[in-house]
Amino acid sequence: MKEKVLDEWELELKKQKKILEAHLKELGITSEMDCPDFPHCKIQEKYVEAVYNSMSKGAGGGFEF
Repeated sequence: MKEKVLDEWELELKKQKKILEAHLKELGITSEMDCPDFPHCKIQEKYVEAVYNSMSKGAGGGFEF
C-alpha cells in the first residue's frame, strides 16, 4: 500500500488538530462548545481555518474531495 504524502495544508491541519486536542484536554472538556471562550476561541478559529484551507488547498474556494 502506498503511503500518502501530506501537503502543506494537511500538515498544518494535523498541527492545529493536535493543538486543539491539547487545549480541550487541558480544560477537561470533550466538546469545543464547552470551551469558556466559545465561539470566539482563537485556538478553535485557527483549527477551523486549517480545515477550510486543507479542503480548498489555500485557494478561495473550490474544495477538492
